Amino acid sequence: MSEPKRKVVDCRLYPSEKGCTLRIEGTEEEVLEAATQHAVTAHGHTNSPELREQLRTLLKDVDA
Repeated sequence: MSEPKRKVVDCRLYPSEKGCTLRIEGTEEEVLEAATQHAVTAHGHTNSPELREQLRTLLKDVDA
């Protein structure tokens, strides 16, 4: 059984007023969940289906 493809989202690629440097890596669902929580708590976004879809578009494959 193959391992799920790892994904990453990196706040450094999306500058904010906070200058956030957090990088989150794991399975797509792990990263999406953690990134959503981070966006809400650290950046003041509202947890919504729209936010999750926006975050999903920012996910990149982790190089092997």
